Parts: sequence; C-alpha cells; structure tokens
Amino acid sequence: MAIRIVRLGSPRAPGEGLRIGTVRRPPRGVPKAEFATRDFYDVWLPTVAPSQEAMDMAHAAATPAQWQAFLRRYRAEMKRPDAAHAIALLAALSHASNVSVGCYCEDETHCHRHMLRQLLRDAGAAIAD
Repeated sequence: MAIRIVRLGSPRAPGEGLRIGTVRRPPRGVPKAEFATRDFYDVWLPTVAPSQEAMDMAHAAATPAQWQAFLRRYRAEMKRPDAAHAIALLAALSHASNVSVGCYCEDETHCHRHMLRQLLRDAGAAIAD
C-alpha cells in the first residue's frame, strides 16, 4: 500500500488505485463525466492545491529565489487546519490502500506536487517510487 505522485492526464499505472486531483481547477474542455476515463482523476481535492495567489507566484517564478518564495507560500497554506487534515488523511490512506495524487504540470520539480510529496512524507505517508 502506498501513495503515488502522478501527472494528471497521464496513463494510469497498474495498481495505482484511486486517483485524486490536487488542483485548483478541473481540466479545461473535458466533460465532468470523462475526468476518470481520460485519466485525470476520480476525486477532486482542491484543499491541498495552491491558492490562486500562490499559483500566480509559481507561474511567474523566473528565478530560484522566486520559486522558493512560492514553495514557502504553499507550505504555509498547507499548515491551515483543513489542508493539514487532508494531508493527514492522505498519509493514513497510503497505509490502507493504493492511492495517487497529482497535478497537470509536466515537470514535477516545478510543480506543487514536488512539495506535496515532501509534506505527505513528513506526515508519515508510504510513498511509491
């Protein structure tokens, strides 16, 4: 049992389990009834997505310092009670079943899921490679 960090819209891995979208908005141009069948997500959990303001910082980040400012902001947002509870829930689920969480970004190193991976690990989640 473990949690995978994935790119939404990518083909599902065998045994991946429930796919959870940790994004602020649903995929554009995709009917809601097709989110799962088109490998986006089964359940939407925007609680652990960056705020719009943080997303704007990430998209505008042109230097390592600006990227680090985004990561600090996102980490602070994830300390809010609702987000912290959701992260704890995901960490607990990782020990009971296979689940995956993700975002649309192509490069995980420049995506909030890079930090989400660390937050989940810090919360005791079993992380799949």
